[in-house]
Amino acid sequence: MTADLHVKRGGDGPAVVLLHGLFGSGSNLGALARALQARYTVYSVDLPNHGRSGWLTSPSLPAMAETVAQWMDGEGVPAAHFVGHSLGGKVAMELALQSPQRASSLTVADIAPVAYASHHGAIFAALDAVAGQPCRSREDAAARMATHIPEDGVIQFLLTSLQRDNEGGYQWRFDVTGLRASLPKLLQAPAAGRVYDGPVLFIKGGASDYLQEQYWPAIQAFFPAATMRIMPECGHWLHAEKPQLFNGIVSRYLESAEQRKLGVSDNIEDER
Repeated sequence: MTADLHVKRGGDGPAVVLLHGLFGSGSNLGALARALQARYTVYSVDLPNHGRSGWLTSPSLPAMAETVAQWMDGEGVPAAHFVGHSLGGKVAMELALQSPQRASSLTVADIAPVAYASHHGAIFAALDAVAGQPCRSREDAAARMATHIPEDGVIQFLLTSLQRDNEGGYQWRFDVTGLRASLPKLLQAPAAGRVYDGPVLFIKGGASDYLQEQYWPAIQAFFPAATMRIMPECGHWLHAEKPQLFNGIVSRYLESAEQRKLGVSDNIEDER
């Protein structure tokens, strides 16, 4: 079973598909999309159960990847460069492992092909606090969430997916119930025994613990051509914290992938 995807298209040139993280939407990578549109056809995707896309009954990484693959078939996009942050990176990796011919390259931001433990309890509590009773305003929603989430940046990110309902209140644009129930499947590692040997770039936030050195053997097992860049003094939201640096790294890598000349000598380097 798949879901209809909401996708924003812009630019002209080789296809680039942008995949956002958990609780986000395609607009989260809007600055990158605008930076790439002069040279590429950029597709900003709302993942299933997020944004304006349809909902899968039981979302998982394979199901999300298959949904993107079927959208590509319907759109007439035989292959694309994939850029994914967090959950979007996991979906991009799964798609490349399922159908290597669909991925011209992968750029994976601050996530690895490993299983992660859930640390989203406070976020779901905050989401429930908003959904449990009608909110009078976005400020009211933010105040309720602040009792569970101390970081204002996380609250503001989540609020980008809060929308008006038909009764004048507010509701979440993403599928809180489905994502909560399926979170263990979304955090799992890819099934072993598969390899994507095309060009892959992992971008790590230097201050983030999502992409650790101990994960490099797992990365190489799935993606033997992988390289890595480190963005110093960046957390998990590296594309939002240092957008110019992030966009530049991605742009240069896509150019090298298009030319099939990676031009790197080391697997891990700092980006200044």
